[in-house]
Amino acid sequence: MKQRLITGAIAFALFIPFVIYGGTPFTILVLILGTIGFQELLKMKGRTLWSVPGLISLLALYAFMMPGDWTLQVSGWTGYTKVEFAFIAVILLLIHTVIVKNSFTFDDAAFAILGTLYVGMGFLYLIETREASLAYLIYALLVVWFTDSGAYFTGRKFGKRKLWPEISPNKTIEGFVGGIIYAIVAALVFNYFVDLNHPIYIIILVTIVASVFGQMGDLVESALKRHFNVKDSGKVLPGHGGILDRFDSILFVMPLLHFLHFI
Repeated sequence: MKQRLITGAIAFALFIPFVIYGGTPFTILVLILGTIGFQELLKMKGRTLWSVPGLISLLALYAFMMPGDWTLQVSGWTGYTKVEFAFIAVILLLIHTVIVKNSFTFDDAAFAILGTLYVGMGFLYLIETREASLAYLIYALLVVWFTDSGAYFTGRKFGKRKLWPEISPNKTIEGFVGGIIYAIVAALVFNYFVDLNHPIYIIILVTIVASVFGQMGDLVESALKRHFNVKDSGKVLPGHGGILDRFDSILFVMPLLHFLHFI
């Protein structure tokens, strides 16, 4: 627990200045986090980023992660859109399955492309949210963090009924509900000090949906780890696992807030 607290405090202290400053430094940091997260995903399946298919997939990942202003510049230089870059990566991956005589299969190619969407789109909207507003990014992070903390403390104190024991044995229905309540309280307190320019009932409804999606993101990551029989996605953060272990909820919440036109 001591190592977990120290690592968490250091990671928080390093991450927050980038969040506050924003701009290119924050974008580059998120690109690095996305790269590490995607590497963790491939490693769980027994594949490596530092291979021909891994590097081809990286092309698609960066295409998805490029923020709007970067996309315009790259499209101007190359004449290709994000979708076209991703489609080129798909074609190259499928060609690779033939060249290596199915030692890298269609299923592997499909996993790689789905992985670039899973990781890339979540981190893209982390960047887009910061570019839109520091206040909204802090709101989103608070919802995720308080959901996680609320689910943990409520589940530990009152948890009796298992939420999804086949996927995550320690999570409870009481914790799930407690996470939502903590998130609502955090959102309302934050809105009291920093006006989010939405009616209170909208903030509450969006927070509930975001909290639920965040917890589903956590369960999806747990399902992946259970499927591949690994404890953590990586070892970047001692006591906390890998990047995907720490950003699994954010990967679901950030796109959702944009899809709901909350941001």
